[in-house]
Amino acid sequence: MSSKVYCLAQFKPKPGQAAELFKVLQSLEPNTLREDGCIQYKVTRHIQSPFAEGSSFPIVFNETWANMAAFEAHCQRQEIVDFFNVYCLAKDGLADDWNVCVYSDEPETYDAPNL
Repeated sequence: MSSKVYCLAQFKPKPGQAAELFKVLQSLEPNTLREDGCIQYKVTRHIQSPFAEGSSFPIVFNETWANMAAFEAHCQRQEIVDFFNVYCLAKDGLADDWNVCVYSDEPETYDAPNL
């Protein structure tokens, strides 16, 4: 069974704060990419296309982690905790809303070999 964990972390900036929030989120990339178990960690911003007209928060992290332990260790790093406290939870933060979800690439009934 694949142990990879895929995370989509979406952020809705407060009015007029999109560029600043994007910049702050980009600043998290270098240290995170050094973490054991980090396979991909890239912040992206929504762009327009007539072939992709769905709705989403305007800023999304696309993350791939080697396993759940690596993802959870990342979430507990002081830099990440501080980001959420300062930019999301604080009344004067840059984010109006956020949504963080993790996913697996294996079906629930996958018959994984016992190693």
